[in-house]
Amino acid sequence: MSAALERYRMPIMGVLSALLVTAGGVVYLRRPMPQPIEVEMPSPSPTDSPAELAVYVTGAVANPGVYYLAEESRVQDALEAAGGPTANADLDRVNLAQRLRDEDQIYFPEVGEENPPVTRMGGSGEGLININTASAAELETLPGIGPVLAGAIVDHREAHGPFSSIEEITNVQGIGQGVFGEIRELITVR
Repeated sequence: MSAALERYRMPIMGVLSALLVTAGGVVYLRRPMPQPIEVEMPSPSPTDSPAELAVYVTGAVANPGVYYLAEESRVQDALEAAGGPTANADLDRVNLAQRLRDEDQIYFPEVGEENPPVTRMGGSGEGLININTASAAELETLPGIGPVLAGAIVDHREAHGPFSSIEEITNVQGIGQGVFGEIRELITVR
């Protein structure tokens, strides 16, 4: 019998190896597939109070100062927070419906005041000239704006009301896209 075993040893080893590989393949394919790992990001916790912004209210108001208002507040809200306007406040020169931004300064001019201070804003608006409140002399500090164009801006503002966007300054006679391109980063309507 040992001669028969010796004679068929190689074929028997081949069949056993094939069976072993097949069994291993079946076990491998039937194993449970691992579930993908899911990472859950924590959701931001709701804040108890709405976001606030700080604004400086000055000029012809009862109580000038820094006020903390809700994020969606308007100039009218800042005026109310400062105790309202004084008797000689010129509210026609201020856009009461305009939205506030953090670090804004809102100046309320008095009736007859010729050169109210230029509204300055914090953050990226630092040092911008407000074309709705600037005097002709302040407008002349802009590149390409001389006495004639500064006067035309003031006249246009008085005739048509405040500008609602900086682009509207191109409606002023003599201010084209070239001049606007020079001053666009230096002006605001806030």
